[in-house]
This record gives sequence, C-alpha cells and structure tokens, in this order.
Amino acid sequence: MKLEIRALSKRYPNGVQALDNVSLTIPAGMFGLLGPNGAGKSTLMRTLATLQEADSGSAMLGDIDVLKQAQRVREVLGYLPQDFGLYPKVSAYDLLDHLARLKGLVDARSRRATVEALLQRTNLYDVRRQNLGGFSGGMRQRFGIAQALLGNPKLIIVDEPTAGLDPEERVRFHNLLADIGEDVVVILSTHIVDDVADLCSSFAVINKGRVLLTGAPAELVAAIDGRIWGKAVAKQDVEALKARLPIISTRLSTGRTLVRAYAASAPEAGFEALPADLEDVYFSTIAGHLAPTLATAA
Repeated sequence: MKLEIRALSKRYPNGVQALDNVSLTIPAGMFGLLGPNGAGKSTLMRTLATLQEADSGSAMLGDIDVLKQAQRVREVLGYLPQDFGLYPKVSAYDLLDHLARLKGLVDARSRRATVEALLQRTNLYDVRRQNLGGFSGGMRQRFGIAQALLGNPKLIIVDEPTAGLDPEERVRFHNLLADIGEDVVVILSTHIVDDVADLCSSFAVINKGRVLLTGAPAELVAAIDGRIWGKAVAKQDVEALKARLPIISTRLSTGRTLVRAYAASAPEAGFEALPADLEDVYFSTIAGHLAPTLATAA
C-alpha cells in the first residue's frame, strides 16, 4: 500500500496558504516530512487524518479516497498529533482499553491481549495502573504511540513526536517507531533533522506550504558532497558573512561561531571542506541553494 498525494492545496480564512499544490508519493515504510515550524506540516497531517478539508487536490491510500471516504480512512489510521490531551485521573490501562473499544475491538479477551501487548511494547506495562496525570512527557508520548497502533493500522501519522523529549526518551521513542512493520505507511512529521536521518529511508522538505525536495537521505547527502565549507568566526562577524556569502547554518562552539556555507568551491580564505550531512541538505534546501540542482534527481 502507498499514499499518493496530488496537487493538495489549503488556504485558511486569514489568507495563509498552508498547502500550495503539494504532491508526494509515499511508499510503505517510514517517510520523513521535514520543515520549520509553520511550514505546513501539521496542516498536511490533519488533512490526511480527516480532521480538516483541503480546498483542492487528491489523496489516495491504496483504493481509499482520503478526502472523500473519511470513515474508511479512520478504520485504518493511527494518529499521534503534536498536542494531545489525556484524562489525568484515568489509568493507562483503562484509557487504552476504552480507546480499543472505540476502535472496534469488542471481544473482551482479544481486547485485553491487545492492550497488554501494546503496553508491553511501549514499556508501560509496569505502570499500567498509574494515572496518566503522573506520566512524564516521554511516557505520554509512548502512550500516544500505543493508542496509534490499536487496530493494526495501515497508515500511521506522528506529528513532532520527539519535541521536548530528553535524549534517553528520544532513543526509546525512535526504537518504537523503527519497530513498526514495513508494510505500513508511516509519516513522521518533524523539524528535527536527526529524527529523519535516524529513521527514514525517504523524506521530503516542505516550507511555506510547498514541497521543495524529495529523495533518500543518503543519496541527497552524497549529491552535495564537496559543496559544504566551514569556518570558525567571531560572533560579531556572522551577519557580515551572511550578507556576502551563501551561509546555510551557524552553530556556537567553545565561545566561537561555526558557520557552514554551500558553494562549489571555498567561498573565501579560511574556509575548509567539511563532510556533508542531512542537516546541510535541509538548510541548503530551505535557503534555496539546493532544490534547483537536485529537483530532477530527487
């Protein structure tokens, strides 16, 4: 099963063009949707999750028309939104059991086995009787994945799942996502480049409602090899460098600022060639340096 999105557009009443002619082919497996805050990622996710309507375009999940057959989509959908509420005075087991009922798991024995298996899988079984109000952020996210996996979904959407998690919980959450079956379409929407680098075999960069680039992380990193240059500079010199050079990112290190530039050759004296990574692909694309040269290759 794959998800085919064609010319999807959405403009809000305030005039913001949240989606602008978005087209993507998303195969089974983990697909990353990478972009800054406000890029249109959540609008796309909410549209695919049947929580809002698009103005135009189409989306097909196998033989299911996502925009016209909302109930069929919901029967095969697992969704973890960026912000979700939990009943603080209800235990993890009881709420997951309730959600399983709503998902159509009516047989008590089968439902109990499913709920217990998901709590084991998300490492929440030992706290299953604890009220959700006492859960940490990472535990809440793991519960979110548990409910998203109810009913053996064929489309799973997770929106900014690791934002605010500490490193240990982030690794644990990555392991959960990586364990999802390869026959399921999983869309990971995030602004954290490492999430995509660690988990996704293909991804897209989206900004201001438009898809700028798609492809496989390793292939796109290889395509800009030899074009990333770095230099350590004083903080007060950064703005002047940005004004005259193709600087794509800056990072503070030991009191000095490391700048990275995208160019065919050293942009000026003092810059050294650096190994490219997916963050360079992302920032080069957002800055407009990359998409024109790699659009056909992607």
